[in-house]
Amino acid sequence: MESSLNAARRARELDKVRTVVVDVLVVGLGVTGAGAALDAASRGLSVAAVDAHDLAFGTSRWSSKLVHGGLRYLASGQVGVAWESAVERGVLLRRTAPHLVAAHPYLLPLTSDVGPGEAATVMTGYRLGDALRAAAGTPRSLLPGPSRLTAARALALAPSLRPHGLRGALLSWDGRVVDDARLVVAIARTAAAHGARVLTRCRALALAGDGARVRDELTGAEFDIRARAVVNATGVWAGGLVPSVALRPSRGTHLVLRPGALGALRAGLHVPIPGERARFALVLPQADGRIYVGLTDEPLDGAVPDVPEAPESDVAFLLEVLGGVLDRPLGRDQVAGAFAGLRPLVDSPGGAGGAGRVGGATADLSRRHAVLRSPDGVVTVVGGKLTTYRRMAEDAVDAACPHAPASRTARLPLAGAGPVRPGLPRRLVLRYGAEAGAVLDLMRREPELAEPVAAGITLADLVWAVRHEGALDAGDLLDRRTRIGLVAEDRAAALPAAEAALYRT
Repeated sequence: MESSLNAARRARELDKVRTVVVDVLVVGLGVTGAGAALDAASRGLSVAAVDAHDLAFGTSRWSSKLVHGGLRYLASGQVGVAWESAVERGVLLRRTAPHLVAAHPYLLPLTSDVGPGEAATVMTGYRLGDALRAAAGTPRSLLPGPSRLTAARALALAPSLRPHGLRGALLSWDGRVVDDARLVVAIARTAAAHGARVLTRCRALALAGDGARVRDELTGAEFDIRARAVVNATGVWAGGLVPSVALRPSRGTHLVLRPGALGALRAGLHVPIPGERARFALVLPQADGRIYVGLTDEPLDGAVPDVPEAPESDVAFLLEVLGGVLDRPLGRDQVAGAFAGLRPLVDSPGGAGGAGRVGGATADLSRRHAVLRSPDGVVTVVGGKLTTYRRMAEDAVDAACPHAPASRTARLPLAGAGPVRPGLPRRLVLRYGAEAGAVLDLMRREPELAEPVAAGITLADLVWAVRHEGALDAGDLLDRRTRIGLVAEDRAAALPAAEAALYRT
């Protein structure tokens, strides 16, 4: 397949990129960098895209898995950000990634902590969000409107809620991505299908407006990539390559609960955070039975780590918030794992979009993105969020290549989008979309690959990731192409299978 990424393709393109001048060099292969590579390549530009680690190694795999319409931004007066979010959510749901992004229901339990006035205010916000949905052209068939449920109906959807004092719940719908890291992989593969050279394990040591000094992290060899334009899409690490970029990183922590921890949970939950206006903890059930609970929003002080850790104080905080609505509060033993991500919030007076404030809580900073140009011509794109990655990428390429053709990505399906062969297993369709049939065919040709590994993943998933999704080591397989690694004991059990998959090329 033209979109296939693997070690052999990387070696070929690594040799080629040393000898040419590309139109655009993109540094960073999170969702925004992969999006910029796709945006530029689909305009007909020659592209090289590098990352020091792997696809979705940084912030993009640690999101809340939401593709949302910006309701919270409406509450804080960031109407432009909310509108942009609603539009981009519609693009993903309707055209570019319907196999990876879908509507999901969420309940806001009406407990004694949520008075009638507050409930009315929240419902008004939900209706405003629904109006944004309609204005953005997303049909109700893809994203239903809000409603109020009785206590009995709320308990049927979320049986672990405390029934005493429960007046019912507010039901809302928003978008969610099945797996944020898989979204990045799909974007990168689509970029590769359009001719982009996608090179992981290539660290940019220094940037300039005409290229970068790069080190192959697998061999230690250093070389130059020459380019007519350079886009720095390294997110929270952007200031390390372009010192003029000022960011205020924010840490968001999520818990990973064991399957069954909240009973037969059939909807997500919005749990009000005590003392905070219009802020909620999110409870999101996963297809493998695990449940994610987040999100904290704490300023990060000091050096920015490659892989942030979730402190025990965040774990205790989220368990306490969740316990406020449960019939039986959860113990620490129900937490199978935790993960933390860093948001690259722009540190400037008024934020990038006029709604942030320097020196305050990072939760108050604007989520609008910014496109900045350094004196030597490097274009840096920072801020924003997963939902608006496509618009961020478009704006960055517009700035870097002002004379290029217009962006095409709002109507460009990602790898896996398209008609699905009838009768395929639901698990495969949810992971691979239109490519599910090819994965099933792989298992039929090599029956031993149907062997389960962990968390609903088979050996075939791992082999497919090596052959077509650019996985180069066991970490790529367990921590990004799948999310087995979110639970330490699952990761340890699956490690031998991951190592075996690397040799089945």
